[in-house]
Amino acid sequence: NAEYMGTLTESYPFKMFARTSQRFFTSATKSFKLPDLPYDFNALEPVISAEIMQLHHGKHHAAYVNNLNAAVEKYQNAEAKNDVATMISLQSAIKFNGGGHVNHSIFWKNLAPQSQGGGEAPTGDLAIAINSQWGSLNSFITKFNEKTAAVQGSGWGWLGYNKETGKLEISTQPNQDPLSVTGLVPLLGIDVWEHAYYLQYKNARPDYLKKIWEVVNWKDVARRLQEAK
Repeated sequence: NAEYMGTLTESYPFKMFARTSQRFFTSATKSFKLPDLPYDFNALEPVISAEIMQLHHGKHHAAYVNNLNAAVEKYQNAEAKNDVATMISLQSAIKFNGGGHVNHSIFWKNLAPQSQGGGEAPTGDLAIAINSQWGSLNSFITKFNEKTAAVQGSGWGWLGYNKETGKLEISTQPNQDPLSVTGLVPLLGIDVWEHAYYLQYKNARPDYLKKIWEVVNWKDVARRLQEAK
């Protein structure tokens, strides 16, 4: 769960993605921070190139963080002035950039080098749930890839947990909308914005989706499932 400071905890736009925000908000600066990658830029090669990782993390994710902080500052200033019109106008920027920050913070940890367990099949409760609902891991991956490859334009494919039903669900979200807006708890997110794969896979999104499972960190997914229950 997220930790926010001061009046930011009560600001409406943050409630849209508060469930999945990571602890990158500091009391000293009152700003969100770009998290360090848990591995080197080249650690996911040959599945994802070092060049893509450097641009994706250091440029794209960093831009979401910077733009989120700018929008938050403007929102707080408007809130202090009871300027509701400006507060409303900033919500789309907060949702987009905040969602980008939340989604990528999950994405980096959802992946791991093969030397650190990336691509190893899930075990325990997660494996039982996947096999129960889709028959096998391969069947799940096929369904996930079919739905995610069909995302129009930019977006994300997700494996989420439905607390009401106790079931896993495959879902997609456009742009940077966080999965939490649907009520699902995000467990695994795959970025299908072109900046995540185009330099390496060109316009062949299905090829990227086929390969990325070789570096999925199922241990992280399993941890998120246990925390969600």
